[in-house]
Amino acid sequence: MMKLTTACLVSLLLTPALVSAQENSPPQTERRANNNAGGREKSFPTLESGQWKGPRLRDGQPNIEGHWSNTIGNHSNFTDPQGRLPGEGGRQNRPQGERSARAPSRISDPVDGQVPFQPWAREKQQEFLANFSNPTKPEYVEPFARCWPGGVPKSFMWHGFEIRQYPGYVLFLFNSGTRIVHLDGKPHLPGSIKLWNADSRGHWEGNTLVVDVTNNNAKARLGRSGEFASDNVHIVERYIFDNGGKRYNYVATITDPTVYTQPWTATIPSRRYGLEQGDEPDGWHYEGEIANRPGKPPMDEYYERICVENNGGFGQVATTQAR
Repeated sequence: MMKLTTACLVSLLLTPALVSAQENSPPQTERRANNNAGGREKSFPTLESGQWKGPRLRDGQPNIEGHWSNTIGNHSNFTDPQGRLPGEGGRQNRPQGERSARAPSRISDPVDGQVPFQPWAREKQQEFLANFSNPTKPEYVEPFARCWPGGVPKSFMWHGFEIRQYPGYVLFLFNSGTRIVHLDGKPHLPGSIKLWNADSRGHWEGNTLVVDVTNNNAKARLGRSGEFASDNVHIVERYIFDNGGKRYNYVATITDPTVYTQPWTATIPSRRYGLEQGDEPDGWHYEGEIANRPGKPPMDEYYERICVENNGGFGQVATTQAR
């Protein structure tokens, strides 16, 4: 798997590419059965910021490269990940037990697990929710349906993703685009420039990657349930890694006084996927394959990052009818 040059990184930043649990995780078959309904974690695992004791890269960064995915499930319902999908019914869309037995809201603060919307914004969120399954205006169309980038923080709730590191950079490779975190002290872009995946400037504090996020165009929703921000939103992210390199907690404080009554916090736990743990590609959390490297050690890599729904082993792409 080739490393990217700085020029390539700049290109990725300017033109986002459409390149398609606990540590004792459930068996593969059980995990597959839960992919679309949500994961198995019923509370957020505790990971504390502190000293990094794991391996480092040559530039001193903690080595957290690899394939990752959240452990709760997809982006269908932001405040009730194992609840009903918006606007959908049927036996396959039944909530997984009582609310107290399901995975927690993505929102860890405030304690009610709800986005602290201003009254007008709550009405707008409910409007998005009510029109999700039958959009009659362009603004109701789910951005992912048009293959637009997931944005911050939604990208961490949609399929697996890969983290690569370079001197002065951390690079996220998502199904629906790329995101670069600058570690070299560069100032943020001018406020007039707004990006789908925003502008990220970060630094390491021990085992925690701290990222200041601005310049967000806010076109991506937070989930299919309609939660949103404005382009005034300011996000401070903390990626808290365990020293074994097996998992991290994404903890983001989101401030937007034009939409919310107070700052609030989203928490998304993630775990590492890879051949060394015996994981197999499942078309959702882990989409890697063994690279073709005759005579060399096994290496896992994504086989595709094209934004086409159901183009993996769990679906079918368009085919030409036989004559």
